[in-house]
Amino acid sequence: MSRIRLALIVSVLLNLFLAAALVAGYASLRTGKRMVNAGSLRIAGAELPPDERRQFRRALRQTRQSMRATIDASRAAKARAADLLRQNPVDQTAVVAVLDAARAADTAVRAAVERRAVSFAAELPAADRARLAEAMTRRATRRGAPND
Repeated sequence: MSRIRLALIVSVLLNLFLAAALVAGYASLRTGKRMVNAGSLRIAGAELPPDERRQFRRALRQTRQSMRATIDASRAAKARAADLLRQNPVDQTAVVAVLDAARAADTAVRAAVERRAVSFAAELPAADRARLAEAMTRRATRRGAPND
């Protein structure tokens, strides 16, 4: 097989791979369905019937949208921490303080989303709540016990 033929085959395969990646990316953006970060509760929501699952994810998404300012504050704090790390000398106390603020903001967002997930789950029929609980249990046991 000549070098030109081999190069042509490699080029075609690479172009096919890139085209598939572009199509997949476009399809992902077009659906607009982003995963809402709520840990095991969000994942457990996949066990719900389709209508309730959509309502559940919508509720979590709305909660995250209501926390947009806190999310932005966390991102700004992380960017500030990166800026502080670039300085010479590094002010470790300032970096830790800014990262503490980012962590507090992240925790506030997670708590709000989890509270909303629990309030939504409380309104579900007992069978659906049991499915959520079982999915959470499977996820928790799959990760293994924390180190002692």
